[in-house]
Amino acid sequence: MLRRVRILVVTFWAGLLWSVGFVAAPTLFVTLPDRMLAGTVAGSLFHVTAWLSLACAAVLALLLWSGMRDERQTLRPLLWLIMAMAVCTLAGYFGLQPAMASLRAVMHAGGTVQAAAALHRFGLLHGVASFIYVVQSVLAAVLVLKMR
Repeated sequence: MLRRVRILVVTFWAGLLWSVGFVAAPTLFVTLPDRMLAGTVAGSLFHVTAWLSLACAAVLALLLWSGMRDERQTLRPLLWLIMAMAVCTLAGYFGLQPAMASLRAVMHAGGTVQAAAALHRFGLLHGVASFIYVVQSVLAAVLVLKMR
């Protein structure tokens, strides 16, 4: 029973990451004519995804920890994967997102040299955040394949 719950949580977490990051968010930018609106909606989706990711990490860690007496060697690498994914969420969303939000505010002020510099810096931070998200998504695939 515990194994099945772990598999369900991992499946939910991986599916959430993949569907929001690689389907929903890109679709918003292709479909909506207003990039600012698309970014706002995508930001809301990533906000929910970040909090759900931390909840999944906590639930999985507890489920694995409770099963470690019997399967200590098998489950320890899974805990490291879960911690790495949680760190990706903390760094990508809770670390970079506040800086990106303040740069977005400067960019929307418009027309200044500061806005151009903010746009450049925003692009760099967005690239780093995207890379972290891809790493987390790959780690999710590994976790799905290793979960039993």
